Amino acid sequence: MKLTLRQMEIFLNVVREGHLTNVAKGMGLSQSAISMSIKELENILGSPLFDRINKKLILNEMGRSFEKEIAPIIKKLNDIEYEFKNTVNKGMVRVGASTTIVDYLMPPIICSYMNNYPDVKVGLKEGNTQRIVELLKDGEIDVGFIEGLVNDPEIIKEVIGVDELVVVTTDTSLTKPLFIDTLQDRKWVLREEGSGTRDVFLDYIKDKVDHINIFLELGHTESIKSLLMNHQCLTCISKIAVTNEIKDNKLIRVPLKNFECKRDFLMIYHKDKYQSELFEKFIYFTKSMIRQMLEGNKH
Repeated sequence: MKLTLRQMEIFLNVVREGHLTNVAKGMGLSQSAISMSIKELENILGSPLFDRINKKLILNEMGRSFEKEIAPIIKKLNDIEYEFKNTVNKGMVRVGASTTIVDYLMPPIICSYMNNYPDVKVGLKEGNTQRIVELLKDGEIDVGFIEGLVNDPEIIKEVIGVDELVVVTTDTSLTKPLFIDTLQDRKWVLREEGSGTRDVFLDYIKDKVDHINIFLELGHTESIKSLLMNHQCLTCISKIAVTNEIKDNKLIRVPLKNFECKRDFLMIYHKDKYQSELFEKFIYFTKSMIRQMLEGNKH
C-alpha cells in the first residue's frame, strides 16, 4: 500500500485542528473515516505519528518530521490547482497547420500570442491537410488550421478566411489574357498529393481542361517558388505566398480569363475535443489575426 494525497491532507488537517471531530466536520467525512485514515497512514509508515494525550492528538518526533516533509508538497499542489482553476493564461496549446498557413500566417500569430501570454506555450506541427487531420484524430494536436478540403464526420470545421489561388511563372510571353486550357500542355509544378493547394486547384479546373501536364511535384511552397525562378514552369499557388515576388517582378501573375480560384481557410478540431477557456481564448485570438492579415493582403 502507498501513501495517498488524501491521507496526507487529512494528516495535515488533524495537525492543525488537533481534534478528529473538527477535521471530520470541515472535510465532510465521518470521524471514524478520519481515524481510519490516520491509522492506515501510520501502518504504511510503520510508526505512530501522534501521541494520544488527554483525548487529543499531539505530534510526536516522527510526526513532526513527516509534517515538515509533506507540508510544502501539499501546498505546492494546492497552489497548482488554484492557478489552473483561476487562470486561462497558463498551459500549452498544440497546433497543427498546413504548409501555406505555417509559412505565411502562423509565425507572427504565435509570436504575438506568446508575447501577450508568456506563460502559455504553443507547440506547432506542420503537414499537408491530410496529415493535419490525421494528427487531430490521433489526439496529437488540439486544433488545426488548413486550406484543404475535409469531409470527415469526426472533424468540426469553421471557415476563418478566404484565400485566392493565382497562376504564376517567369515566362514573360504569358502577359496577355488567355484561357487556362491553352496552358494545359505546359510544364506545371504542383504540390504533392494530399496538399490542400493542389486539391483545390485540380478540382477547380477539372471542367476547364482535358488534362494538366504535371511536370514535377514538390512538398513545399518555397521549393516550388525557387524552381520557378530558374525554369519557365507554371504553378498555381496561394496569393499570400507570392505577393512580394509579384510586387518585385520576380514572378509574373498570368492574367487568366474566367479564372477565379478561391478557397476557404479552415479551423478544424475533433468533435470530442474539450474546449477549455485556454483553448477558446487561443482560437479567438488566432482567428482574429488571420482575418486581419488576409484583409491586409487584399490591398
